[in-house]
Amino acid sequence: MKRLLTLLIATPALLLALGGAPAEASGAWAVTYLDPVPPRFESGTSYTLGFWVLQHGTHPFEGSMNPVGLRLTRADGKTMEFKGIGLAEAAHYSASVVVPKGVWKVEGIQGPFQPYAVGTLTVPGALRINPLPPGQADMIAQTEQRYWGDVRPPGFKPGTTTPAAEMPAASAAPVVTVTASPPPPAPASDGGVPAYTLLLAAAGGAVATWAVLGLPAARRRRRAEDEPDRTQEDTIVISG
Repeated sequence: MKRLLTLLIATPALLLALGGAPAEASGAWAVTYLDPVPPRFESGTSYTLGFWVLQHGTHPFEGSMNPVGLRLTRADGKTMEFKGIGLAEAAHYSASVVVPKGVWKVEGIQGPFQPYAVGTLTVPGALRINPLPPGQADMIAQTEQRYWGDVRPPGFKPGTTTPAAEMPAASAAPVVTVTASPPPPAPASDGGVPAYTLLLAAAGGAVATWAVLGLPAARRRRRAEDEPDRTQEDTIVISG
């Protein structure tokens, strides 16, 4: 009995000394879900694949997910890894892949978790996704969907995240007061002098011309009218 107790006490200490318990033993496991993929893959063609890495297959991991990506392994041992780039949504990534001909095992690289077997890719051909682990679909259905909105892992219902705030309605157009502008100035002549000034100048010129030419003529007429009288007077004086 004492030996059994000693063994039970020593086992956790030994596991810690060796670097901790296996991920499966501590419940630390994750699932990689692929977004919808192209129906066919060709050799030498670039494809961008979206995928989600969820702890227990239900929620984002709160720690550091590094490294993260997709690993492809062919039957002859050739291995290719494609780094995942984080997207706007939690636990959502994308990777650009170019795959040669062959049959490839596809795995999700999941940071501190063990790689997850996603499926088998045949090039040229299609990607066959492995079925979910037993009971995984029930876990998804029972999980509170509060981590994502319209953009979410395949098979998950819309979450309860707060949607983006709506843009405020446009305010009413401001009232603009229009002030009547003063009447335009009178049109000017080619020299820039207003027309009414030219009219006044013309009238003044006419008056001046009349004064110069009209007054002497009037005086001459008066003199002509007076001359007969003076002649008659002179004749009368001589006859006497």
